[in-house]
Amino acid sequence: MEDKELQKLVETISIESFGKIFRHKATFNPRLRSTGGRYLLGTHNIEINKKYLDQLGMEEIIGIIKHELCHYHLHLEGRGYQHRNSDFKLLLKKVGAPRFCNSLIEKPQKRYNKKMMIYECSKCRLQYKRKRSINTSRYVCGKCRGRLSKVKELILE
Repeated sequence: MEDKELQKLVETISIESFGKIFRHKATFNPRLRSTGGRYLLGTHNIEINKKYLDQLGMEEIIGIIKHELCHYHLHLEGRGYQHRNSDFKLLLKKVGAPRFCNSLIEKPQKRYNKKMMIYECSKCRLQYKRKRSINTSRYVCGKCRGRLSKVKELILE
């Protein structure tokens, strides 16, 4: 599915479920990671995460589109469009939109440092484990103020 097809789908869902016209843009945003879609307050556009279509199918995308259209129509009407507002909750139930989308099958890889540095105090031999490196000429031991030296670097899996 391309952006043009998504635009047509959003327009048809808007008319069928809400009885109102969707006058802005709907696009896929590949940078979305933790959410199925988002409604942009400034431009009134809707962005959808294509991974949900690829992994969970058309039904899930239709639910996400309905959810974002609830934000869209309520915001344009000047009513409560946020998740906590009763107007939003009522409209979700009315059109059969989910409050939250299902989680993806493939979770995005965590971005963390896979190294662990171990520093040791030259006086009291206290060891410090750190994921980020320490400037040993600037920092000293917090217990005895002795000089720190890098003992070893572990690679975690």
